[in-house]
Amino acid sequence: MFSKIGELDLLRKLYGKIYITKIVCSEFGEDIPDWIEVSTVASGIYEHLSGYLDEGEASSIALALEFESPLLIMDEIKGRRAARDMGLPVTGSLGLLIAAKEKGHIKQLKPVIEKIQKTNFRISKILIDRALERVKEL
Repeated sequence: MFSKIGELDLLRKLYGKIYITKIVCSEFGEDIPDWIEVSTVASGIYEHLSGYLDEGEASSIALALEFESPLLIMDEIKGRRAARDMGLPVTGSLGLLIAAKEKGHIKQLKPVIEKIQKTNFRISKILIDRALERVKEL
């Protein structure tokens, strides 16, 4: 979604290097910048998770479990719940945008949210209002 709105570089600014799975890479559908590393999932947990989660979510959770201090970036509620149940810290698109504003990478959250709303990515008005309130734009 960040790529669709021209804000993919926010991930690099916030986290430096990002790790994704081959499955997520194939879903991305465009060239991957050099600061995104495509990794193979070694954990057998993927097979278990893929029984009830989307393959991209299952592989991302399995990959995050292989890191010592991961932060999983995921918006899908079912995947977020599964990740949290496994003890993984999770953030979503709005969480990333809040962090980007707090660290000075974007000046305002609202214009970025408006760009997101022009795509097929959906965020509830309640979540948007909470995010805008948190950064004092509401």
